Amino acid sequence: MSDKPSTDQAPVFALSGWSALRLEGTDAARFAQAQFMGDVDALAPGQWQWNGWLTPKGRVIALFALLRQDAQTLRLLLPDAEPAALATALSRYVFRSKLRIVPEPELAVSGRFGAPRHAAGAAFAGQDPASGLELDLGGDGGARTLLIGPEAAPQAPDLDSRWRGFDLAHGLPRLAADQAEQWTPQQLSLGRLRAYSVKKGCYPGQEIVARTHFLGQAKRGLARLEAGAPMPAGQVVASQAPDRPLGTIVSREGRQALAVLPLELDEDANLLAGDVPCHRMPLLDGLAR
Repeated sequence: MSDKPSTDQAPVFALSGWSALRLEGTDAARFAQAQFMGDVDALAPGQWQWNGWLTPKGRVIALFALLRQDAQTLRLLLPDAEPAALATALSRYVFRSKLRIVPEPELAVSGRFGAPRHAAGAAFAGQDPASGLELDLGGDGGARTLLIGPEAAPQAPDLDSRWRGFDLAHGLPRLAADQAEQWTPQQLSLGRLRAYSVKKGCYPGQEIVARTHFLGQAKRGLARLEAGAPMPAGQVVASQAPDRPLGTIVSREGRQALAVLPLELDEDANLLAGDVPCHRMPLLDGLAR
């Protein structure tokens, strides 16, 4: 008999840095389609996708999970961005659109390392966060469930760190404030998550994203690094031989990091993050929605 806990037995724990922001109104979906980099019109009620908001120069301001609750309600799950500040920034573009942008500090976001009871893939479960929503955030590294509801789960720093490490292993960059507005979707390899569209209509930064895609000008993307010591975000990654800068660490958790590096870099290249030797690891799949 296996000692591995079942989904029901796996502990639920608070996820640090996650928050919720609601868009509601008759123009909510139209506004999101015009502002965000993913194809919101492709979402049916009860589905979610990775999506984001860009600067006019095509740099990622925020990356988030976008849920379509119903015809007039969308919800952004923000793993890093501050919801009140993002709501204020988005509200500058509302003009005469009929919608409200509402931070939801009353909602708690928690996780569990186990298969969802009802959600699967891009279909989330639950009708109302007051009674609980459930998302499938599993990938090739195993099963995970994200939960949204009114009650906060216990803190569990080790499990929270493991969750963030799972994100990085699957190519989901966790963007600290100093890494926002620095990188294009292609530099963050967000095509792996199907987080942006080059086929839908205009949105801020769309011209840069489309030009890079259709002219094949993307020269850098995400690489997963592992080292014997922590590698801070923002640290320059260099080649040991010859000694030359190659890229930058975007996010890290423990001794694992994601860095923006040249796509043509030799897989066996000897690398340094500051003075810490590191090596490349393969990115895992299965987190795209």
